[in-house]
Amino acid sequence: MNWLNSEAFTLFGQHIKWSDMIGNVIGLIGLAFGWRRSLWSWPVQFLSGLVLFAAFATAHLSGSAGKQVVVMVVAVYGWWRWNRGRGQADDGHIAVRFATWRERGILVGAAAVGTLAVAGLFTAYPSLSWDPWPDAYIFVGTIVAMYAQARGMVEFWLAWLLVDAVGVPLNFANGFAFSGFVYVIYGALVLWGLRDWWLRSRRSGQPLLEGAAA
Repeated sequence: MNWLNSEAFTLFGQHIKWSDMIGNVIGLIGLAFGWRRSLWSWPVQFLSGLVLFAAFATAHLSGSAGKQVVVMVVAVYGWWRWNRGRGQADDGHIAVRFATWRERGILVGAAAVGTLAVAGLFTAYPSLSWDPWPDAYIFVGTIVAMYAQARGMVEFWLAWLLVDAVGVPLNFANGFAFSGFVYVIYGALVLWGLRDWWLRSRRSGQPLLEGAAA
């Protein structure tokens, strides 16, 4: 694994690591598959998480490394959910919808409580992360975003935008410049995907009843 964590090249004075570059390019592809509502989104995101875990673990960013473990776990869940929900839309893909107000409240509440809890853990054990609050925010925000994606909620794109807002400066500060550059591209793709899912949810009619498979 040593070559993965070695320097690939320098870009605008920033040192680009192989693991950082490869993992984020794969993650970008996975997000593109998500925009297309393709089942391939999940195995690709799993592979991205595996590569980035190696990158962040060697940099002693436990929150970001732990996030990748969660990415892999949720990717398995997302694959299962989308595999069950295939054919719900008229075009044979997964149906998308807006979350109910109750679901939105649960997502926001879970994100707030989760961030406080994880940041408290990182603060109590500084060896886990030298930047506890943004690390915890990204960690929990990613879980919320991927869970919402697995449930076919349009709001998952908004959750990714909020993660990117902190992820871009944090990655540059921690020496993962390629992650920072790619997160900017993520932002553009997220806006594109948000528009597409938004329009598809309107064309599909009424949102699914709460508790129904998405």
